[in-house]
Amino acid sequence: MIIVAIGANLPADGFATPLETCRAAVERLAGEPGLAVTATSRWYESEPVPPSGQPWYVNGAVTVETALGPAELLARLHAVEASFGRVRRIRNEARPLDLDLIDHDGVLCDGRDGGPALPHPRARERAFVLLPLADVAPAWRHPGTGEAIRELISALPADGPAIRPIDDR
Repeated sequence: MIIVAIGANLPADGFATPLETCRAAVERLAGEPGLAVTATSRWYESEPVPPSGQPWYVNGAVTVETALGPAELLARLHAVEASFGRVRRIRNEARPLDLDLIDHDGVLCDGRDGGPALPHPRARERAFVLLPLADVAPAWRHPGTGEAIRELISALPADGPAIRPIDDR
């Protein structure tokens, strides 16, 4: 299973809200040659991590099918981000779109070979990744540890950053 996390806390040009941007990003991914979106999570809003004065984020996740390898898929995700106005300057800055490759069919990679680190190294610590992931892949297990998604969610600190589902209006 290939899982991509989606987030934004600024609207991209031409969109009124980060939620509209995220929805458009899913449509864009679904239209990418050689890429099929097979499931989309609910949308959530979450406090920025680390805490800052930035606007809250909109977060979700999709599962996709593709013959692209991890590095090729990540390059495609970065190209989609750029088409929505994402410019990578400062880590954790506000952004119109963030697409993170969370898992690529259980591949384990530390990223030292120039490819992406898989599974995403901070995914297991972040409710804004795990809750949408549970929506699209409720039976998912962390490829490195074998922990079930529900175990990972239960292990999150109770006083962690706030996250709540967005009513689908």
